[in-house]
Amino acid sequence: MKARHFDRQALQAALRQGAEALQLSLDDRQCDKLLDYLSLLSKWNAVYNLTAIRDPGQMLVHHLLDSLAAVPAFAGAKNVLDVGSGGGLPGMVIAISSQATCPEMHVSMIDTVHKKTAFLTQVKAELGLSNVTVYTGRVEELPLTGQFDVITSRAFADLSDFVNWAGHLIAPGGKFIAMKGVAPPQEIQGLPPQWQATARTALQVPGLNAERHLVVIEKAQPPV
Repeated sequence: MKARHFDRQALQAALRQGAEALQLSLDDRQCDKLLDYLSLLSKWNAVYNLTAIRDPGQMLVHHLLDSLAAVPAFAGAKNVLDVGSGGGLPGMVIAISSQATCPEMHVSMIDTVHKKTAFLTQVKAELGLSNVTVYTGRVEELPLTGQFDVITSRAFADLSDFVNWAGHLIAPGGKFIAMKGVAPPQEIQGLPPQWQATARTALQVPGLNAERHLVVIEKAQPPV
């Protein structure tokens, strides 16, 4: 199966228009790298089935712009882990968009599927992303206790499973940022008692007529 036609000029215009709608300032280098990443995702997807979406234009909306909408929530983060990263969403988009504006930020990505982490490793090499680390395996077995000030995921798992599996990796004062579709009140209510949702924010993704939310989870404060 061949990759769909990749009209770089049209995609670049759509990316810039979407970034402007999100009030994000992307320079030419960031735009080029995001489109290079999208091109690699489209090519590898033809063989490795990284995403059910085949059309590059739809990939741009559903993947790039969707991930870019969450970027402001990561302001100030130094060490980010993207759990169940798959084709690199949102981790690769965060890494590319922050490379120039937040050079101190490092983004790690983990997935259990080797073909997906092989793709992420290839993207890291081809785009020269020195701020990226890729792990293959289960997050609950990653031995980096207390390393990450932000741990994120995009439609990865139930919130309780997310914090239970990755809780050992969060640094003191750190937080989880879960990207969800419809706001999940039952999942929030079902969080373990040591964790609490401290924010739930609706995102507006340009060109996407679907609900998107961010849920921020932090350690619960002990009663006074």
